[in-house]
Amino acid sequence: MITFGGKLILLDIEGTVSPLAFVQDVMFPYARQRAGVYLAMHWGAEVISQLARDAGVPAFLSPAEAEAAVHRLMEADAKVTGLKQLQGMIWEEGFRNGELCSRVFDDVPQALADWFREGREIRIYSSGSVHAQKLFFAHTKRGDLTTHFSGYYDTTTGSKRETASYLAIAADCVLPADQILFVSDVVEELNAARNAGMFTALAVRPGNSPAPPNDHAAITSFSEISLA
Repeated sequence: MITFGGKLILLDIEGTVSPLAFVQDVMFPYARQRAGVYLAMHWGAEVISQLARDAGVPAFLSPAEAEAAVHRLMEADAKVTGLKQLQGMIWEEGFRNGELCSRVFDDVPQALADWFREGREIRIYSSGSVHAQKLFFAHTKRGDLTTHFSGYYDTTTGSKRETASYLAIAADCVLPADQILFVSDVVEELNAARNAGMFTALAVRPGNSPAPPNDHAAITSFSEISLA
């Protein structure tokens, strides 16, 4: 159990709010399998130019070349803007047609409702695009959870392992960093947030890899966060 008396709770998604298996075994394969068709149908879109920059080339000559780059970037688990934007666009179709429905841990909806009722701000910081984040929370098996959130951040803010990103988030929230609690399953992200002055909590969830040695407070459920 940890006690937090600040004003804002900042949450990671994968391995914190949602099981790793859902993101890695459902959402990522869905985007990979449909990337070629999507790129061919939307050839010339700005996201393809961003993908080329992510891949380190001036431009793609064909949808097939762009698809190959998408596969390479996904295999490398690259946290790059064009890839995340493309994945979000593909996932949108899946959420809209009912092929995708997000999974969150059982404790999440009640915790969000409790925090919101207590007047705490709740925001998301994920490597997935802001567009994808909003879709994810709007289409969960527990209903639309977006009403609880007041902001979203993605890789356009900066790397989740860089202190500057958390300083930028605090500035955007118009809050001192020590009024923010960041919850993630990745120790390197928590280190960066703490270096920025934020409070931190390590999410220890089923399916997560064992965390390396660290001194962050560990929680297995959001119910272990007590508001002061």
